[in-house]
Amino acid sequence: MSDALLLDTHAAIWLSTGAQVREAARKAVRDAVGSGAGVHVSTISAWEVALLLQRGRVRIAGSAITWFRRLTGLPAFRAVELSADILVASVALPNGPPSDPADRILIATARACSLVLLTRDRSILRYGDDGHVRTIAC
Repeated sequence: MSDALLLDTHAAIWLSTGAQVREAARKAVRDAVGSGAGVHVSTISAWEVALLLQRGRVRIAGSAITWFRRLTGLPAFRAVELSADILVASVALPNGPPSDPADRILIATARACSLVLLTRDRSILRYGDDGHVRTIAC
């Protein structure tokens, strides 16, 4: 069975808009969907997309909430709600995690839910290389 995935915000945007991502990432998504393991998107991504839209840094069809609901409504895609446990764990990550709060929340979510984090973020990938979260580069 394939690993269940968690998309970081940019990976979610790129996949939803058909932007270029690595073949290994596309295969991981196909495998997660095909096996039923699922592709997860954190609710923090809806917040991040809303900020990016407000600042004119991203173009998507519709509002952030419409984008999030459309994405998480796809077969085998699931929303991951932020819990107090995840939020608190994001503050107590071991050994020098990335400083960005949203990245920390995504890492804590992946760790808490046993998900592989699909990302292009170099600081998250380095943290994964150090063995603190499972990652796939996209």
